[in-house]
Amino acid sequence: MTGLGGYLIYLAFIILIPIWAQYKVKSTYKKYSKVYNHSHMTGAQVARKILDDNGLQHVNVEEVRGKLSDHYDPRKKVVRLSTGNYHEPSAAAQAVAAHEVGHAIQDAEEYAFLKFRSTLVPVASLGSNMSIFIIIAGILFSSANLLLLGIVFMAFAVLFQFVTLPVEFDASNRAMNQLVSSGIINNNEERQTKKVLNAAALTYVAAALVALLELLRFVLIFVGMNED
Repeated sequence: MTGLGGYLIYLAFIILIPIWAQYKVKSTYKKYSKVYNHSHMTGAQVARKILDDNGLQHVNVEEVRGKLSDHYDPRKKVVRLSTGNYHEPSAAAQAVAAHEVGHAIQDAEEYAFLKFRSTLVPVASLGSNMSIFIIIAGILFSSANLLLLGIVFMAFAVLFQFVTLPVEFDASNRAMNQLVSSGIINNNEERQTKKVLNAAALTYVAAALVALLELLRFVLIFVGMNED
């Protein structure tokens, strides 16, 4: 019963943590999508201004379909903003745009954690796609070696998740600094911007925690297998 109870608690954590994080992001974004700051600049205008202020005229700003599909493409040097954030002059759009530009600035400055994360992409991708199948095979065939191999692959994927955290937090810090120093937001508007940036960061924290819990579960299975 204790084992079942523990597993149910674990299952609740890995299901509820991401759901809570997504709810927090969506509700915060929805709230501040209706709030307009004194500058009334659209997300696209904010991105363009901050890029130009930092000498990144070669980085383009483009509209991309979807909701909260905003991202920075380091290969093509493009900041892509979802339709709402591209056109709207809301506090949420400004915060998201500034955050993505933060990644462009990281790229230009060769920010160490961003470079490290980029080197992890191939093995982390392999770990995300293959580790669970290798682990299941190891459990089904009672093969400790196969299980360990799957755990190693998964560990790289988990490492990627945790390296992502300083990258995202740093981009948000850069975003806040740029928004304030450029006068896009004033001191009274900093709090609402921080709420948007902090809510977005929760999704990365939640993903990292869930990934770590999954890894620890399989490590315990591996330890138990070797004890038998």
